[in-house]
Amino acid sequence: MTTATPNQGMDPNPLLMWQPTDPANTEMNKFMVYVNNKHSLALQNYNDLWQWSVDEIELFWSAVWEYTNVVSSIPPSGPVVDGSLPMDAFPAWFPSARLNFAENALWCKDPTKTAIIATGELQSKPHRISYADLYSRVRQCAKAMRKAGVVKGDRVAGYIANCPEAIVAMLAASSIGAIWSSTSPDFGTIGVLDRFSQIKPKLLFSVNAVVYNGRPHDHIQKLNKVLEGLNMVEKVILIPFVPSQPCEASSVNKGSTWADFLATSGESVSTFASSSLPPQEQELIDFEPLPFNHPLYILFSSGTTGKPKCIVHSAGGMLLQHKKEHILHGNLSSNDILFQYSTTGWMMWNWLVSGLTLGATIVLFDGSPFKPGPSALWDLVEQENVTAFGTSAKYIQAIQDADYKPNQHHNLKHLHSVYSTGSPLKPESFDFVYEHIKKDLLLGSITGGTDICSLFASHNAALPVYRGEIQCRSLGMKIEAWTAPNKPVVGDSGDLVCSRLFPCMPVYFWDDPENKKYKSAYFDNYQGVWYHGDFVWINPNTGGIVMLGRSDGTLNPNGVRFGSAEIYNIVDTYTEVEDSLCVGQTLKDGTDERVVLFLKVAGTDKASLAVAAKTNGSATEAEKQVLDAPLDADLVNRIKTHIRNQLSPRHVPAFILKTTDIPYTINGKKVEIAVKKIISGQTIVPSGTLVNPESLDLYYNIPELQQ
Repeated sequence: MTTATPNQGMDPNPLLMWQPTDPANTEMNKFMVYVNNKHSLALQNYNDLWQWSVDEIELFWSAVWEYTNVVSSIPPSGPVVDGSLPMDAFPAWFPSARLNFAENALWCKDPTKTAIIATGELQSKPHRISYADLYSRVRQCAKAMRKAGVVKGDRVAGYIANCPEAIVAMLAASSIGAIWSSTSPDFGTIGVLDRFSQIKPKLLFSVNAVVYNGRPHDHIQKLNKVLEGLNMVEKVILIPFVPSQPCEASSVNKGSTWADFLATSGESVSTFASSSLPPQEQELIDFEPLPFNHPLYILFSSGTTGKPKCIVHSAGGMLLQHKKEHILHGNLSSNDILFQYSTTGWMMWNWLVSGLTLGATIVLFDGSPFKPGPSALWDLVEQENVTAFGTSAKYIQAIQDADYKPNQHHNLKHLHSVYSTGSPLKPESFDFVYEHIKKDLLLGSITGGTDICSLFASHNAALPVYRGEIQCRSLGMKIEAWTAPNKPVVGDSGDLVCSRLFPCMPVYFWDDPENKKYKSAYFDNYQGVWYHGDFVWINPNTGGIVMLGRSDGTLNPNGVRFGSAEIYNIVDTYTEVEDSLCVGQTLKDGTDERVVLFLKVAGTDKASLAVAAKTNGSATEAEKQVLDAPLDADLVNRIKTHIRNQLSPRHVPAFILKTTDIPYTINGKKVEIAVKKIISGQTIVPSGTLVNPESLDLYYNIPELQQ
């Protein structure tokens, strides 16, 4: 490992924001003591523990299995994994063991313990489901699925809101050994078909309508359009998610209502009688005993520049990894109430569901986080005594921009952790959280992705939080910053790689029998080593991580590589700039690239244009005035000077140009790669994952970039 001179702009001595009051009493420290005792070691701190976890992967993951109490029908014996094999040989983990994910999520059958709290826009009060009730519903749904012909290996899909029925259907499918895949109602029909047409689901669960921005939206019309392209679906189960809207089985082809579907189980649907019985007297679910590597989920890559890749994740990998993250890193237990704001189309939904494996209470919310106002989610956090709240970096920025200060309006005494993901959390957002949400809490900026449906670098209740940094590399995940093959560095930026096997690697990609797509996605850049596609910096002093953007979007003018996040951290301090996009443009001869920074200045959003149009009497003329107005030269010069002084002259963009819209995915991520390809001369077909696909049109044929 090489220690380099720290990058310009990267602070090796960041401000300490928080530290745990009793680190010795955290699960992380207790686990280290457990490992020391079990293996006669003398690990002293987290760095020691992390190093052991990536050096001794078989011993480490066996210890996680035992410490987190994985439920199995056949416990593991013999080798854990063949660690001598390269990562791209995809060796099986815990080959002797047999388990079922749903059984691990439903071990607590207590009728007095709340499993799920579900609410959303226009819902008068949250709906509570006990663990005993959840067990009964899953049992009924699994019986109905078996009656419908679902068997091990079949795909069961949800085009579905974030509602309890989605979790019931997912757990029912996994109890049988079927594979669950879901996407949210905000996905367009093309986006859904690009995904589900590849995996060919047997059953499709959906909703009659959704509520967003304060009003109901019919979903059946979109659902029928999707079904035209999914003739392999044998039954569509319609959930009355919005009671005020129609929900007739006849409104969709091959339709059945949720109640009618459950009735085919042979059990009473109107009353969950068995859920009031003592746990030992409940009728048991027939959990299929499955190999560790048996598929649990199919998730999808963003597909912003092509058809999404269908990423298959194993039940054992998800279970073990998520238990490690929730229990060891998050210090969560059955006493916690975990609320992750997500849709069913984001991997954080799957991460949230794994909270059930702890016996914790999980909170579901469907709808806009800003309706009826910016207090919407915080009202829920306070009302339900949420202990751990997860959201996106974009949401934290949004409440900051709205000047909403939760600690002035809410009693957050139960909240001990806030998680942020989806994109890098800006240093200024760390300030905002500790000043205006709560001083004494763990702010976990976390990173991983759909590719692993979990985390590479994560929160840690036993470590301090430093401004602008992810706290640590996750246990068992040997992530490093590489500047070249087998050239890891700290204190300098490089490609994020993972150089040892880990159990939540995808089992395979769907319809990729020789693993060609799989190997191309992660193993083409460095032989036998996972290349994640992110640009990263590891602090030599704190061990913290700073994400610098996507590697394939890494800026590389004159051979100097840096990440777009370095530019955003500066531009975001300018109140005149509403949003920005920084990409590289490959020059026509292909020998170099130049940096282009697009600025969306305040007043160029659609709402402002509409106001201007109403005032001037002509939308076209109003828009033309806004579009044609040049960027303020003083603003451009101040930004260039700031970048030059804080980073370096080579970081200064060749062009700073005006735009009226920045493309984003549904999950709130800026779309850099598509714009880079467009301004470099390629034509891109927008995917269904873009929330504003028309914005890409703004980046074609820009006169300044034709030079």
